Amino acid sequence: MMSRKDYSTKNANSNKGGSVVHQRHILLNEKYYADPASAWITDSAEVIGLNLQDPFRTTVAINDKMKVPFKIGVHKAVGGDHDFPNPGDLLCASLASCFESTIRLICEKLGIELIETKIRANAQVDVRGTLMIDKSVPVGFQSLHIDALIIAKNTNEKLLNTLLKGAKHSCIVYQTIKKGTPITLNADIKINN
Repeated sequence: MMSRKDYSTKNANSNKGGSVVHQRHILLNEKYYADPASAWITDSAEVIGLNLQDPFRTTVAINDKMKVPFKIGVHKAVGGDHDFPNPGDLLCASLASCFESTIRLICEKLGIELIETKIRANAQVDVRGTLMIDKSVPVGFQSLHIDALIIAKNTNEKLLNTLLKGAKHSCIVYQTIKKGTPITLNADIKINN
């Protein structure tokens, strides 16, 4: 079991006094230390099939509370029209946005002033696997890549390397994809005659 001091930022080179991120993290550290179960969160997305006669488009609602709707299309490489973002695009968006958000949090906490960021995520897949053309081709993205542009003031190369290392370590989506996560499925299948 880790002690409270193991997660302390007490000795970190940071902008503690003026950092809103640091202040919020102190409160969260105390809360999660006192009640570890409260650190468990659930993010969500839900597709409720509308216009089921259209095999190429649907809408996904992101976040149970906000239910932000996004139109989704099927990639032309698997027969769709690719007229809306596809699930692979959303995967890339999740990776890029999580990585960039993590960089912002760490920079604010360390007192690094960001001038510009540009994070681009790419995912490569051989679609012959999902189309069952070649059984030797795995179904799934075979590789992902991030291009990161970070322009900052009042810092140095060593601190920026620490920033990248910290972003890779703390980005939840990056770590989830890198390590792989088991997926469970509950299916309620009914026949309506």
